[in-house]
Amino acid sequence: MELMINELSCNGQFPDFKAFSEAIDRLMLMRSICRKFGRELYCHRNLTHVQVTRELNMHQVVQCFDVDKRRALMQWFTRQGPFWEDIREHDSDDYIECQDEIVTDTAIGEVAFRCFKGNDSQVVSLTPSNWEYSPLQIYWKRTSEESLEIDVLNHFDTGSLEKNLRSSTGLIESWSQLTSICKSRFVAITFSTDAFDPLFGYPFSHGVAQRIIERLEVLEKLINFVDPLGNRTPEGHRLYQEHFTGDKAWFSDSSDKEKRDFEKELTFKHPGKDGSSLFCTMHGKIKTPQIRIHFTLPSQTDPELYVVYIGPKITKR
Repeated sequence: MELMINELSCNGQFPDFKAFSEAIDRLMLMRSICRKFGRELYCHRNLTHVQVTRELNMHQVVQCFDVDKRRALMQWFTRQGPFWEDIREHDSDDYIECQDEIVTDTAIGEVAFRCFKGNDSQVVSLTPSNWEYSPLQIYWKRTSEESLEIDVLNHFDTGSLEKNLRSSTGLIESWSQLTSICKSRFVAITFSTDAFDPLFGYPFSHGVAQRIIERLEVLEKLINFVDPLGNRTPEGHRLYQEHFTGDKAWFSDSSDKEKRDFEKELTFKHPGKDGSSLFCTMHGKIKTPQIRIHFTLPSQTDPELYVVYIGPKITKR
């Protein structure tokens, strides 16, 4: 699950400093609740520029907070994040609408796009605002003829947020736990015994673990949409178009130059055949940090989908 601050819920509606200060206290408490359950609350890098009152934006109002509160807030909004732009998936030309308002290039647009793709994403809104209801009804106008509709959960009080987090899937606390969960959950994928080992030398990250699971879910679905001859079904083609093509694709093949320069590094032991190897140039991508999932797609000669490497982007050995 990924949670993002709805920046549209701060649009100059606060009557005075006191009302906004109370709203920020609630927002920071909601962030603490997210962290208690191993989640982060993503924000936009330009959040400090949103209008708070008619006359003042957030950056100006925050200067009136006591030094500790001001420092904590500015570190979150300007330095630490995390920022949803770093993991952005929707494009500026995607037409996404809510409340008869275009919400492309906003957190609502990003969350809605992820929900349309089957991911668990939700928003958190400041109060009081015009966004004190849930779910949000979102429309994605893909073409002039086609419009998709989806409901997005919106949390504007601490109670609903904590209740939702408590009922969500149990937290993953380590790479070891991630390994165990993935191998038991994604039964259609054949993992090499050491596929997850490259992760163990790096600090554990809940966000990275979640994005690894999201990409493995796509691979699991893809292999279930392949016929016995290794051909993709119509649903398999749709899934391939969504996740393997375009600038924002989660998966891609290595370039010809990379295949030449990294031939040794991209060659792995075959998980199912002793003494054999696999040249795995197909990979899933996570942007921040740069994590790669190397795998092979099913074919007529081998119907299995093998995942042989999950870890930092491969460099020269």
